[in-house]
Amino acid sequence: MRSVCHQMSRELAGGWDEKEAGDVKIASIETFTQGTNLCVVRVRTDDGAEGWGQASTYNADITAAVLHRQVAPVALGADPLDPAAISLKCIEANYKFPWSYVCRALAGVDTALWDLRGRLEGKSVCELLGGRPRSVPAYGSSMRRDIKPEEEARRLARLRDEQGFRAFKIRIGSVCGHDRDEWPGRTESLVPAVRRAVGDDVRLLVDGNSCYTPARAIEVGRMLEQHGVCHFEEPCPYWELEWTAQVCRRPESGCGGRRAGQRSCPVAADDPYARGGHRPAGHLLCWRTDTLAPGRRHGR
Repeated sequence: MRSVCHQMSRELAGGWDEKEAGDVKIASIETFTQGTNLCVVRVRTDDGAEGWGQASTYNADITAAVLHRQVAPVALGADPLDPAAISLKCIEANYKFPWSYVCRALAGVDTALWDLRGRLEGKSVCELLGGRPRSVPAYGSSMRRDIKPEEEARRLARLRDEQGFRAFKIRIGSVCGHDRDEWPGRTESLVPAVRRAVGDDVRLLVDGNSCYTPARAIEVGRMLEQHGVCHFEEPCPYWELEWTAQVCRRPESGCGGRRAGQRSCPVAADDPYARGGHRPAGHLLCWRTDTLAPGRRHGR
């Protein structure tokens, strides 16, 4: 495992002996990487408190390098209990680099800061945000498009029986597919096959991975509605916010756009801001997107 540490200079600290009571600052930011898919971050303050976070799992070694070059110099010396201000400052300092790596690196620092505050207050992050810890059902995610619909259906039914999953997410279309399926007819065969195999009492979610134009997404949404799909994630390219909004606004689409309580297939907008979009994901709420999928440290 490789570790790198960024420390605050005495000049940045304003002199250790001159620090006022309660004026705690971020003193060091360390990364611990292993291979290309693990980057753990430790943030320490000048009074010895610490918190642990994690950056993106993909190309984590590159993310760590970006963190030390473009994020840590901005965050050092800041108030560790104001992560929102630190995030804004880091984004603005890197305004020429709005895309994924800066945000992935920043996520490692941000999660460490929340952990640090939770340790200081003796609370979970959930409680710090006003919630309460409770059990949350997990879904089984297929993560595959290289499997025939019938094989996928049998595989998920087996996982239902062996592992007790009561919800599954499958992948439809193709990644950035410009309306093309992984192979012709796969999506139209996959969804009903899985529904038949797992039964009507299992929740079924789908991920389009930026495959569709609005018109095609609406067509697919009608088919999903017929098979009781409860979650249509990233139907359009995630950076095309207006496209996703169009899908949500169409009342006949089967996806969003209906009166409250009548949306049988809500649209989930994956986290465009964390992934490097030019506008905050909150814009999608103004367009009645049903669900935001906030960045699992990095936006994927």
